[in-house]
Amino acid sequence: MRMAEIADEVERKGRKPFMKQPAVRREITGWLFSSPWILGFLFFTAIPMGYAMWLPFQRWEIITPAQYVGLANFREFAKDPLVWKSFKVTAIWTLATIPLHMVLGLSVALLMNQKLPGINTFRTIYYIPAVVPAVATGILWMWVLDPSFGVLNWLIQEVTGLPGPLWLADEHWALPAMMLMSLWGVGGGMVMYLAGLQGIPTTLYEAATIDGAGRWHKFWNVTIPMLSPMIFFNLIMSIIGSFQVFDIAFVTTGGGPNNSTLFYMLYLYRNAFEWYKMGYASLLAWALFFVILGFTFLQFRLGKYWVFAGGMKI
Repeated sequence: MRMAEIADEVERKGRKPFMKQPAVRREITGWLFSSPWILGFLFFTAIPMGYAMWLPFQRWEIITPAQYVGLANFREFAKDPLVWKSFKVTAIWTLATIPLHMVLGLSVALLMNQKLPGINTFRTIYYIPAVVPAVATGILWMWVLDPSFGVLNWLIQEVTGLPGPLWLADEHWALPAMMLMSLWGVGGGMVMYLAGLQGIPTTLYEAATIDGAGRWHKFWNVTIPMLSPMIFFNLIMSIIGSFQVFDIAFVTTGGGPNNSTLFYMLYLYRNAFEWYKMGYASLLAWALFFVILGFTFLQFRLGKYWVFAGGMKI
């Protein structure tokens, strides 16, 4: 039936079609359908963020009324040595883990992109650690890295005859040990790269073969440019995630020894929920927000020089 016939049939039954309803009624209907999301955004995002912009100017310990203190929290922020210590730890983590995760994730994706029997099983095996809860991962690695009975030190003892390091109990080894633990989850990036690899047209590789390109030239001149949007996405998400490391340090070391694993988010948590300095913690949160925003903006500005989309640079 044509649309006009359907409309006539609906009118005969006493119901007006939606498009013939008054504009005000249609608008009210639209707002009613949108209201759950709008209310959720207002009460759980917009209003809390608005109050969080005012909190840095207050001293609030949750159980006592908030007290306006002006720029006192800002002065404390500038003089707080643990702020800069946590920034340093987080920066070292970011600079060390992001290249490792991206290179290893892409390498595993290239291996998992082969057409071999049982390859889906191997893809699943590599991906599963990425979805294991961080608490469970931390407890597992605490057993592996235990200096007394951990399997890693046992292997070092068997192979070299020398005792292994104290790992999480040594301030010089704690952060490298956590970087080693983080490699457990490279499967998350692998899945993204694998999706990108499978979206590259085979005709490009065939054309490169006809032109006499070898395996390396195909990888560098075909795979990397066509995969650059996925690399860019993983880079942005990795940077954001690296500045928000919390759970693995909270479970394994609590920021120690000697604050060697005091990540910024962990220090923010301590101020908010251990020391109840909600105003100062809110200032720390906004500082982190602007740092992440700055790095994200920088990546988008630099991305136009190396990210290809549809065969063209963005």
